[in-house]
Amino acid sequence: MRVVALVPGGIGDQILFFPTLDDLKRYYPNAQIDVVVEPRSKAAYRVSKSVNEVLAFDFKDRNSLADWGNLVGSIRDREYDVAIAAGQSWLVGLFLWLTGIPKRIGYQGKGAVFLTDVVPFKPSQYAAAVYHDLLQPLGIKSPTPELALNVPKPDIEWAQREQKRLGVNETGYVLIYNGSDQVSLATDADTIYPVGNWQQIIQDFQYKQPDLPVVVVKGADNEQFVRSLLEYSPEIKVTTPDDIGKLAAIIAGANLMLSTDSAPLHLSVAVQTYTIGLFGSTEPAKLLPKNDRFLAIKSSTGKVADIPPKTVLEKIWGG
Repeated sequence: MRVVALVPGGIGDQILFFPTLDDLKRYYPNAQIDVVVEPRSKAAYRVSKSVNEVLAFDFKDRNSLADWGNLVGSIRDREYDVAIAAGQSWLVGLFLWLTGIPKRIGYQGKGAVFLTDVVPFKPSQYAAAVYHDLLQPLGIKSPTPELALNVPKPDIEWAQREQKRLGVNETGYVLIYNGSDQVSLATDADTIYPVGNWQQIIQDFQYKQPDLPVVVVKGADNEQFVRSLLEYSPEIKVTTPDDIGKLAAIIAGANLMLSTDSAPLHLSVAVQTYTIGLFGSTEPAKLLPKNDRFLAIKSSTGKVADIPPKTVLEKIWGG
């Protein structure tokens, strides 16, 4: 069986789709499973264990008819038996109809008229379970598996070397990720927690747990945040993993992950690191599974910046 899944969205959306891909592979071990994702999200599949090929297509771009035509031709050439649409765009539904794929699965709503199998869209669930519902027309009605990753061995070895470089391989460490300034501005996402608030949390942590280092994740999209944090707390350590596998591996070694709503938050869930997630308007139950290892703090005002540092510290020390 040849399956193609169209999964719009960022890296976090892809990670939340992994349980669907993994369960599909578990029930149909000989299936070839390909995905079509936005170029910015291809990197996620470095840590997927169930996908054969990743095709890039910018669903949100102003694509011409020729762009869609090229994708239709590419999909047709691969002669898929099943297509799964993870979004609700009528245009994607029409596209799947044009490919001639015999079994086309998606949600009720926009574009459903072009599909052969439709499932209810239940967005109040944990997002991974929403995606997993798409497997029902294939006879898969088991509970949603936990998020899981397949981290390449070189990335694990990099993380081990990085822990030694930072001097945290024997002490353990707390890891902080504050979201992307660029993504937050581009998508109007509320994922940035103020530097001053982080500074208060770090100061309290260093007072109560002076032997447990604090490590902040630095990327090309949050350099200013890390720079500001270092000005106030020069003793914190900085790690700069350059791909998602290394990032997952360094998260896996942490004692605790503190993160705003982001792809690293989902990576932390997947590697089973104790995690505290900070949320603005988003309902945490949609992005964190029910598990004592993963705790959520939701802003009472709907803005993540308004979460008092005291509230975060109470969650840290009180569990």
